[in-house]
Amino acid sequence: MRIRVPNEVMGEELRVAVVPAVVKKWVAAGHAVEVERGAGLSAMFDDAGYQSAGAELVEVVSGWGGADVVMTIGVPSIERVRTMRAGSVLIGMLRPLDHPEFVRELASTGVTAMAMELVPRITRAQSMDALSSQANLAGYLAVILAAEKLERVFPMMMTAAGTLQPARVFVIGAGVAGLQAIATARRLGAVVSAYDVRPAVKEQVQSVGAKFIELPMDTSGAQDAGGYAREQSAEQQEKQRQLMARVISESDVVITTALIPGKPAPKLIPTEAVKRMARGSVIVDLAAERGGNCELTVPGETVVREGVTIIGARNLAAGVPTHASQVYAANLQKLLEAITDKSGAWKLDPADEITSAMTLTRDGVVVHANLKSILGLS
Repeated sequence: MRIRVPNEVMGEELRVAVVPAVVKKWVAAGHAVEVERGAGLSAMFDDAGYQSAGAELVEVVSGWGGADVVMTIGVPSIERVRTMRAGSVLIGMLRPLDHPEFVRELASTGVTAMAMELVPRITRAQSMDALSSQANLAGYLAVILAAEKLERVFPMMMTAAGTLQPARVFVIGAGVAGLQAIATARRLGAVVSAYDVRPAVKEQVQSVGAKFIELPMDTSGAQDAGGYAREQSAEQQEKQRQLMARVISESDVVITTALIPGKPAPKLIPTEAVKRMARGSVIVDLAAERGGNCELTVPGETVVREGVTIIGARNLAAGVPTHASQVYAANLQKLLEAITDKSGAWKLDPADEITSAMTLTRDGVVVHANLKSILGLS
């Protein structure tokens, strides 16, 4: 098949969907790969590297009509998607739960659209899980940013002038990003504690060296079948805020990662809690793109409020675009292997657990059950 790799021209995206190493494997397997000029430059992959891997360089302004599949990492413009021919396949981080109307527009093009965010969390699909691969890097970078802004060192240091106490880091949310943040903070020498509404993750938190904070509240039913946290009631969220306030006030760094798929981020750090933190403390809000877990977070900005630095970074994985692109390209490679046969023909079985979970549109209609419900479609 003919695979198109676009130059991510939307917003401030620095990553690229496919790297030369993966292009080389696809070309060896008999696929033709088109890479738009400059697609990988911001991620440190130059055009010559793609050419050496066997790709054909094409212009950004050219349409996507000749491609059997277009692979993106960001959400493409609907104008570019409309240049694709009906029946071709679009695969990318399409953010369907954030932009359901975009899914309706995708259906109108006749394109089969597959969202990498919706890869099911099953053993067979682990190597395709782009959310996890990107969250892993975001958790790491969150700690690096916090260490840069914190006006003290992370590890304990014994000097001739006395002993410097280690920084105290509190991580809210122990998913992939949270666990990586814990591990990174521990490697830097911090004393780390963590909380998650899902009590099942306690052992995972302890396994990477953090103290699990247990709050006296009922959290049964806090996790769905896919392993994600369920949205809590307003009363439960308020109780969480009150119980966590003491831990937050005693922390030098707070890293928040709490997200509910398709919902605004829960507000877990009220203004009053920020006021109780010591001056010079740092909050890194990894939920900023969905509004933030802290009431004072400004998405996309770093601000100082009540003497506390609050980092509202969006798309944090793009801050390390080389490695973010490498792992995402590997996710795409594994996915393509799963949805094509040995001859390279599509194997998009609607009954397959991976295909059914990821496919948004096909044959001109929205086929994803959750999106159909959100859009009010029968």
